[in-house]
Amino acid sequence: MATSSLLEQRLIVRIEREGPLSFAEYMRIALYDPESGYYTAGTPRIGWSGDYFTSGDLGDFFAHCLGRQLWQMWEELGRPQPLRIWEQGAGRGELEAGVRAWAEQEQPEFARALSYRSLDLQRGEDALSAEALEQLREQEGGPHLILANELVDAFPVHLVEVRQGQLYEIYVGLEKGRLREIAVPPAPEVVTYLDRYCLRWRSFPNGWRAEINLEALRWIELQASLLRRGFLLVIDYGDRAARLYSRARPQGTLLCYHKHRVNEQPLARPGEQDITAHVNFSALIDEGRRHGLRLRLFTTQRAWLERLGIFEELEQLRRTHFSAADQERATDQGQIALLRWYNLRQRVLALTDPAGLGNFKVLIMRR
Repeated sequence: MATSSLLEQRLIVRIEREGPLSFAEYMRIALYDPESGYYTAGTPRIGWSGDYFTSGDLGDFFAHCLGRQLWQMWEELGRPQPLRIWEQGAGRGELEAGVRAWAEQEQPEFARALSYRSLDLQRGEDALSAEALEQLREQEGGPHLILANELVDAFPVHLVEVRQGQLYEIYVGLEKGRLREIAVPPAPEVVTYLDRYCLRWRSFPNGWRAEINLEALRWIELQASLLRRGFLLVIDYGDRAARLYSRARPQGTLLCYHKHRVNEQPLARPGEQDITAHVNFSALIDEGRRHGLRLRLFTTQRAWLERLGIFEELEQLRRTHFSAADQERATDQGQIALLRWYNLRQRVLALTDPAGLGNFKVLIMRR
């Protein structure tokens, strides 16, 4: 039977030769294979013409709020010159451009201090590669601020399932020459991961599933080692462990994105669709503390953006740029202004929607 991609054919050959792969290893190959991985091969598939969009695709409001946050952090750190910012999972660089534009307009001294580095997988600057990041630190000096916007959700995860009160790990094997799930006894670190959060998973019903992101633990340990004095800012969808691993989520949070459509078939189209899972922020907070970071803030994106003045900026724009929408509403110019105003307001509402992007979590830790 014909397979859907060259990467799938290579996966089949490897499984035939070496045996089944953990789901985490399968996900790593599907997303990060140097030749055919979703994130590493070809151009980024982000934005309205790609497979999904991020907060940065909804205009400048998000970047301006981020700029205010970074400026406040710069002030708290004593205005270092330069201020080294490392953005991991940088997409197409729209956040950097937006932050710089805001700083040049509102805080010129801060703008002159900015040394903003957008790490790029295709240049070998892998957020999970200690060697690559240590090399970068030696070349440029350590970061004062590390920003990870929608990064951790794309780390490879182990997939587990409860059966008769026992935990099994899902591997990727073969059936009639096609990729298929198989269940095997889990590695000890997979079982202990759930137990450390005092979860009663043994009482959960058959078929209950969850994702375990061991890479996130290694990642935050690495960031803590890079961050000698400064802040770590993580923005992603997820929650604390008690809410993430519950009966209310019987199928876990694993999702795939292809051409702005969501599906739950991670074994389909390897290398051609995004695969994500919600972030366990309890793990990031606990592991960060273990490595010397202190919790500064954990909140929703909506609350964070409100605190940083997103609605005030929207109102200011209405008064200064869209007065015709109120004063000349009966004219063509007034109608055009009104439509443009509605478009901007809708973008802000999307960023702060409690049922959508507004429920993303924002984590700030400091050393």
